Amino acid sequence: MSKVRHVLGISGGKDSAALAIYLKNLYPQMEIDYYSSDTGKELDETYQLINNLEVYLGKSINILKGAENSHEDPFDHFLKMYGGFLPSSNARWCTKKLKLEPFEKYVGDDLVVSYVGIRGDEDREGYISKKTNIQSIFPFRRNIWSEDVIDKFLANNRKTEILDSLPKFDFGIKKKKFEVILGKEISPSFNMHHKLNQLLDLGVRETNYLINDFLKSTKYPLAHDNSEFPLLNNEDNLNRADIFRILEETGVGVPAYYKKIDFEVDGKTSSYARSRSGCFFCFYQQKIEWVWLFEQHNSLYMKAMEYEKDGYNWVQGESLEQLSAPDRILQIKRDYAKRQERLSNKSSQFLVDILDDEESIGCASCFI
Repeated sequence: MSKVRHVLGISGGKDSAALAIYLKNLYPQMEIDYYSSDTGKELDETYQLINNLEVYLGKSINILKGAENSHEDPFDHFLKMYGGFLPSSNARWCTKKLKLEPFEKYVGDDLVVSYVGIRGDEDREGYISKKTNIQSIFPFRRNIWSEDVIDKFLANNRKTEILDSLPKFDFGIKKKKFEVILGKEISPSFNMHHKLNQLLDLGVRETNYLINDFLKSTKYPLAHDNSEFPLLNNEDNLNRADIFRILEETGVGVPAYYKKIDFEVDGKTSSYARSRSGCFFCFYQQKIEWVWLFEQHNSLYMKAMEYEKDGYNWVQGESLEQLSAPDRILQIKRDYAKRQERLSNKSSQFLVDILDDEESIGCASCFI
């Protein structure tokens, strides 16, 4: 059996940091390699979080850099290579060059299980490598498996194979119910999402054992590991509040850029913060986050502005110079405050926080 490496990427964000703590505390027997991809354009709080984590984990975090032999920061090196063309949602060369390529070079051809901190209250899929030697696991969700694994496990042409594996397990009175669900055909009216949820509702642990047994017939990394995968018994489903609690209770702390700062507009008080980690000039930022950067880290805002030229802007249809005009800042704050008020009136503050998270998914989402 080939040795399987277990790795976890630290993005500088709350979720990946909390995941490192979570796995250390619940599964201390697991040997996990930690890494972080440094673009050279992170906020200072990101580097502080990495230092705090190293102390708590008692282990160094490997720092990966694209263009590692260059005399420039990785981002600046590749910006020149791309002729000054700034990255955007339609041309995410920064993700490829600064995150994915350094990671895939780091793992090489080794069999790797990569742990990703997507929470149970998020409706999105994380980074799934196209390389067959890398398998993603999501410990914060009740479904710890990646979408590609689920697609194969629940495919109609695998139904008989999965049903034949049932006698291996002692599922007690649940066995007959699992047999019924597993016997259902995937169809437009009963898709894989429906089938998976029925299985998980019946038993998360049992579903994990069935999927893990199926994986032994595949080329996924876990098929090559002869030890029992400890997360098979994990039935947790963590949300945003759980993440903050983990960081605060362990003393690692929440990065300062997540902490809301009050501002006044039209005689009313609202608040803003940064909703994610990543480069200080990330194009996925909301406009209110650009205002936050302008007011809380003005020198970094000015550096971001210096990158704009020849029609290459961070914000589509608007330069940072235009965005930082007093009247424009006032309008952005006013619009944001009204939107927050509407959301608060319609739902709980918890939902407002979740919406803030999901509106700003960027390159760090590959690893958090």
